[in-house]
Amino acid sequence: MKIGIISDTHKKVKKTKKALAHLLENGAEFIIHAGDIVEVEILKMLKNSPLDYLAVYGNNDAHLMEHHKNFNLVQEPYYFNLAGLKFKLMHLPYYMVPDADVIIFGHTHYFQCELNSGKLYLNSGEVCARKKPISEFAMLEVLEDKFIITHYEKPEGEVAFSETEYQHPREKKALHE
Repeated sequence: MKIGIISDTHKKVKKTKKALAHLLENGAEFIIHAGDIVEVEILKMLKNSPLDYLAVYGNNDAHLMEHHKNFNLVQEPYYFNLAGLKFKLMHLPYYMVPDADVIIFGHTHYFQCELNSGKLYLNSGEVCARKKPISEFAMLEVLEDKFIITHYEKPEGEVAFSETEYQHPREKKALHE
């Protein structure tokens, strides 16, 4: 399964639209937004995409509470199952204990992808290009024996996204788990 991951879109609607389009073009089957959505228009984009999505509130999203019933918004830390794995989704990296197979977070505005004790920690970076002049996001492909993470980035002024691929082995689970 291919899972598109975006975070820290803030007020950058056009950048978010480009990121979502790129994820769709590259086979995303589900979208996760790791918070700091900021704009209702971005929630509408997620809802109107052909894919199911999940979005967590960020520290700049309190005003979106009034729209909670209209969108698939959750509070952190949020646990869910997808692709046969237990995920934990949060914006703030405060719940970094290894109590899920995949831990997705945002807030720092920097891409991070590491496997620690069999758990994948993933921050897709910032779509908004606020802390650095680069818009970035990620795709997580879950295969039976490994994770493939593709980090997409586009410096300001560039036309195309570049990509860097990371691979991490998946732990084999016992049949009784």
